[in-house]
Amino acid sequence: MTISAQSEALVSQRIHPATRLGHVHYTAANLDRQIAFYEKVLGFKLHWREGNAAGLGAGKEDLLRLTEQPDARRVRGTTGLYHTAFLVPARWDLAQLLKSIAETRTRIQGMSDHGTHHAIYLPDAEGNGIELAWDRPQAQWPRTLAEMMQRNRGLSPEEVFSALEENTAPWEGLNAETKVGHVHLHVSQLPATEHFYREVLGFDIPMDMRMDTALFFSAGGYHHHIGTNVWQGVGAPPPPADAIGLRYFSVVVPDGAELERVVTRVRQAGIDAERARDGFLVRDPAANGIVLTTPAAG
Repeated sequence: MTISAQSEALVSQRIHPATRLGHVHYTAANLDRQIAFYEKVLGFKLHWREGNAAGLGAGKEDLLRLTEQPDARRVRGTTGLYHTAFLVPARWDLAQLLKSIAETRTRIQGMSDHGTHHAIYLPDAEGNGIELAWDRPQAQWPRTLAEMMQRNRGLSPEEVFSALEENTAPWEGLNAETKVGHVHLHVSQLPATEHFYREVLGFDIPMDMRMDTALFFSAGGYHHHIGTNVWQGVGAPPPPADAIGLRYFSVVVPDGAELERVVTRVRQAGIDAERARDGFLVRDPAANGIVLTTPAAG
């Protein structure tokens, strides 16, 4: 195959640039406790509740779905969720979230300026990792990995709170334009992970950090939609069926034609694509669940 043909083949396999993430779905040991945390600390709205399940967000599509399994337990040392990034549209929104965290005396794990975005890290009520994020304008993003590493630094509360001086309006909860910006996953092997997300699903690799045992994937030039790492150990097992945590995250492609194209490529790779309520459920090589869907289906 010529270089030109190889390039054309790669482009034909690339996922649509308008691809984004949709909701994440967790198993919860205590549904009431989780709903209370997301409402009271982070300003989420309860969109619906039916039996042992609920959907939360900012008033538009669900960002988080929960299904209660009373015997569920926290299991360490497995693949699964590292964190979900809930992306707010303005610095002011991030400042209001940090203010709410302080007022409710909620523990955080750290704060960072990654050059591409500001981030606040904390666990939810059952230990699922959260990143609260605000993106800098894309023109300000680092253009190389070296530049990103050079600009990466700690973020002070005072720097975040400075945005409150620009707008003294009362906070009315999570901004309606909030979305799931990215998910970061524990995986078992980086080579198999790269093959699945790049060659099968068709994501790009904007940040190759193999030296730090991590790989990042994106569509349409975004800094990353999916992060992966082997920080639980190479060969880490998937979590058991009764584990608290991620059931799946959703990848939203623009339309049915693109969904069919991606699902066909998945099946051609010998990977199961099961019909789900909102689309097709597939699993990466570490058994992390992904629902491939469209805006209309979600």
